Amino acid sequence: MPILDREERMSTDERTALQTARLRGMVDRLLAAGGVQARRLRESGVDSGDAVTLADLPRLPTTSKADLWDHYPLGMLAVDRADVTVVHGSSGTSGRPTLVAYTRNDIAVWARVMARSLVGAGATRSSIVHNAYGYGLFTGGLGVHQGAQELGATVVPMSGGMTSRQIRMLLDLRPDVLTCTPSYAVHLGETLAAAGVEREEISLRVGIHGAEPWTDAMRDRIEDLLPIRALDIYGLSEVIGPGVACETPDSGGGLHVQEDHFLTETLDPATGEPVPAGRAGELTFTTVTKEALPLLRYRTGDLAVLDRSPAPDGRTNVRMSRVVGRVDDMLVIRGVNVYPSEVESVLLADPGIGPHYQLVVDSRGGSPRLIVACEARPPDDGSPAARTGAALRERLGLRCEVRVLPAGTVPRTEVGKAVRVVRWAGGEAPLPGLDP
Repeated sequence: MPILDREERMSTDERTALQTARLRGMVDRLLAAGGVQARRLRESGVDSGDAVTLADLPRLPTTSKADLWDHYPLGMLAVDRADVTVVHGSSGTSGRPTLVAYTRNDIAVWARVMARSLVGAGATRSSIVHNAYGYGLFTGGLGVHQGAQELGATVVPMSGGMTSRQIRMLLDLRPDVLTCTPSYAVHLGETLAAAGVEREEISLRVGIHGAEPWTDAMRDRIEDLLPIRALDIYGLSEVIGPGVACETPDSGGGLHVQEDHFLTETLDPATGEPVPAGRAGELTFTTVTKEALPLLRYRTGDLAVLDRSPAPDGRTNVRMSRVVGRVDDMLVIRGVNVYPSEVESVLLADPGIGPHYQLVVDSRGGSPRLIVACEARPPDDGSPAARTGAALRERLGLRCEVRVLPAGTVPRTEVGKAVRVVRWAGGEAPLPGLDP
């Protein structure tokens, strides 16, 4: 696959030299700005960027979302307010707002790494990018938009929702690239099929899907519905937005991280120590080129595996696995740790189960039980609940109650992220058909 920038294929020595220089510059900027990160650096014995090397990274202090909350709204700025070009934010998984400022140069970096991601996926200057990520404070829509413009492609700024209009634009403008959440890609595919649109009538050839954890089984479902290669993209507003890492058709299933801008580690969530190669850990980024809000060793809460082996596509930057879960999304059911992605893998591997589901943690009786609410995919052989329950017990070591509900019962998400976990502590059931 073509590349946009030489930094994607740098040698180890070249990358080390660039990362070291940028890390030292970032440390100096933090020290000059003052604030919590400067104080922690000095407490750890760092008074100058010149004394820091990449080998020192594991001993430097970390930052987290709690720091951003504690200094809300923009108390961790490292530049003057007059230098802030735009503010983005998200509610995150907890619903508490997180605001992130960007300078003009931050936006330029963001556009460039997003353009790299589009090129890696197969987009060109001749592409038409149908962008169905939400626009606004959420970084998804505007991040893709800026990257497509940086590349010189044509962008269709659909945003989320209004599915009937989305379908009309897909058929009339004939884009080749679709960007949206994986759950919305499924919804678009199902809507096209319900309208009687044949695969050969759809011009799309690649989809770039992120903002939600998803599995290979979900990829298979998207590719069954749409004539595309479905690829994963990763980002978060605290680091830059979408474009931090992206999969290519030939990356071996991993997502290339733009290491010239984001130093990448995986840490043990409990101890904060680096995890061994090949083991899942908490993704941690150091944003060495960010100006408005540079973050040192930012712990994302996302769990993934890093792979530094050579990639089939020739890119030399580190690859991360698809996010396997979040530190704060882990469910503990009768002493067993369960990640929603594990359940999704089992559900979508069964040809009798559709891609729409919710995990209901029922704590009305004290000790929580897990109800897996899903929908059958026709033709229904009458036994998906028993079959799926057995598969979940084998995978998780936990007995789950599987409820196969009528088609359309599980809510479809047209705007924002799919809600995969709901809690039932009392009152009416969160979904019809769950009451005994």
